[in-house]
Amino acid sequence: MANEPMMPDDQVPLLRLPYVRDTLSDPRRRTAFINHMQLRNFSSILHGEQGALNLSASLCHVLKDQGAQEYAANQTREEARHVTAFAMYVRSRWGRPVECSAALKALLVEIIEAPEVYKKIVGMQMLVEGLAMGAFAQGFRHSRDPLARKLFQLVMTDEAFHHKFGKIWADRTIPHLSEAERAIVEDWTAHCAQKLFFDRGAPNQMAEMFEPFGLDPQRVVEAIAERRKARDPGMRITNETNIFRVLIKTLLKAGLITERTRSFYALYVDLDELRAEGDRMVGDDIAEEGIRYLQEINFKDGARPVSIAAE
Repeated sequence: MANEPMMPDDQVPLLRLPYVRDTLSDPRRRTAFINHMQLRNFSSILHGEQGALNLSASLCHVLKDQGAQEYAANQTREEARHVTAFAMYVRSRWGRPVECSAALKALLVEIIEAPEVYKKIVGMQMLVEGLAMGAFAQGFRHSRDPLARKLFQLVMTDEAFHHKFGKIWADRTIPHLSEAERAIVEDWTAHCAQKLFFDRGAPNQMAEMFEPFGLDPQRVVEAIAERRKARDPGMRITNETNIFRVLIKTLLKAGLITERTRSFYALYVDLDELRAEGDRMVGDDIAEEGIRYLQEINFKDGARPVSIAAE
């Protein structure tokens, strides 16, 4: 951990800032910075999984369909497994996680405490799980830690089904809403997405982490602001593992982006391009490879593989 950066430099956005890159020119200091950023990322994932555990447990109390209740109970078991796995990983690498960011904490609390089922399913199964699938896919592809890559893949074998449950709910629910009901769901979805876009990576939420590495927090914030101003306003996110692109594709395929809210999401991605990509998500191939890996373990004694129950 002292000598090996867990992610390559080009996957750490702050290192694209000349001030940050020059200040962290010493390889050991840069490695420490990269690995601390990974601590923050894994801590956010752990807090998100804990929120998903609480949310899926609460779904057992509000869903009326018995099959849906059984699904929610099974997801609760799987989320508990994820919390255990990420907690063990963080403990082995850093000792303990950092606190949940204010923006993510506020969103998780809002989703879990909401009495409306649509807020729970859209908020967790689509918004938070959409972010998670993007983050896991990115980590699987770029992490230099083989343990982290395998952890991401195995968690994705569960998360891919959680993600699909939200899509199934949307397919069976959204078309039957009245125009007024649909507007409420769309507006709340856009509200949550906006909070994630603007607050999740806000530099003022990370100020306390800059000083230990010799970085002036104010200068970092100013450098980020300058970079954003210089960015081409017509530029769209094209990286398929970008967490926000994965999130927007999730909402688009679920029918939660219409002409009413299209302009907000179009600031970030080419919606027509996303629509043409089909229904497969960036993490599906990774999850399917993980399922084959698990089948090799579970049926190594010659037993015949059977269909996955969730399919």
